[in-house]
Amino acid sequence: MHHFEAVRSLVGSQHALRQNDPYLISFDLTLPHGRHQGIYLAELEDEGGARYLRISTPIGPLSGADPKRCLRFNWEQRSGFLAVADLDGSPYLHLCENRPYELLSQHELHRLINELGLLGDQLEQVIVDGGDDF
Repeated sequence: MHHFEAVRSLVGSQHALRQNDPYLISFDLTLPHGRHQGIYLAELEDEGGARYLRISTPIGPLSGADPKRCLRFNWEQRSGFLAVADLDGSPYLHLCENRPYELLSQHELHRLINELGLLGDQLEQVIVDGGDDF
């Protein structure tokens, strides 16, 4: 998994892509009990030209979120962090993970997608009172 096209090929062979742009794809991850979670994969580049894969999932609107709880969550996590990004023009909390391509295997990509999807769904249920909006 050394570039975004390899990620697109692997993910597209296993999931119906909702969004399929040059450096952004998304799909719905099917979870137990008929639930689902939107997963977004995007390519990022740092100042030195190194490329990374960002895996993210929206978990709920930023309004009403306690920033101290968000920062505590980030401190306690071994994988994934909370960030804010716009979704349809409104600020939303997202659970994210960035990985350099050289450390990303097919197995690791599957593991990250599943781990972030499950955790994102659990966080969404807490934030949106049991909802399954994302």
